[in-house]
Amino acid sequence: VQLQASGGGLVRAGGSLRLSCAASGLTFSSATVGWFRQAPGKEHEFVARRLRYNSNPNYADSVKGRFTISWDNAKNTVYLQMNSLKPEDTAVYYCAADSRIIQSSSTQLSRYSYKGQGTQVTVSS
Repeated sequence: VQLQASGGGLVRAGGSLRLSCAASGLTFSSATVGWFRQAPGKEHEFVARRLRYNSNPNYADSVKGRFTISWDNAKNTVYLQMNSLKPEDTAVYYCAADSRIIQSSSTQLSRYSYKGQGTQVTVSS
């Protein structure tokens, strides 16, 4: 299984980016998918998740109303649309997936079987 995250970049505060996470060897529609981020000197932070078989994503309070998970089953790709970006959103963003992870563990990156390589998002003030 491989997850390929892309779409990061440099953007000014208030701008938008859309991250993509493409999977091979795993079908996203039957897996829980999570987005996480790690800012310099900080621990991994949960950003958003979509539980398997559940179409209602959950978001961290810090991104609620600004970030949106979406997916394209035909392309086996999950997206993270990030709007109204703030400098504090600067981090390396990771996608993760697992077809067996339980709900209570799905906000912890370490509990996922599969993780992408990360994509850098930098928001300038």
